Amino acid sequence: MKQFKGVVTSTKMEKSATVLIERLWQHPLYKKRIKRSKKYLVHNEVKAQEGDKVIIEECRPLSKRKRFKIIEVLKKKK
Repeated sequence: MKQFKGVVTSTKMEKSATVLIERLWQHPLYKKRIKRSKKYLVHNEVKAQEGDKVIIEECRPLSKRKRFKIIEVLKKKK
């Protein structure tokens, strides 16, 4: 199963959160490293707050856009 590390950006929904995943990608010809980011809608039963660093994991479809769930909170926002 796919696992990603990211930062929670929004927790306005009841049991859902938005997580921003950033990754570095290298251009095949020019070898320049480029930062790419994507937002995922995830299931939030761990009660992670905005700014927390979390690990998300792929799971069965929970709704139209939710296909990931939060496994654990790595670092709480102060």
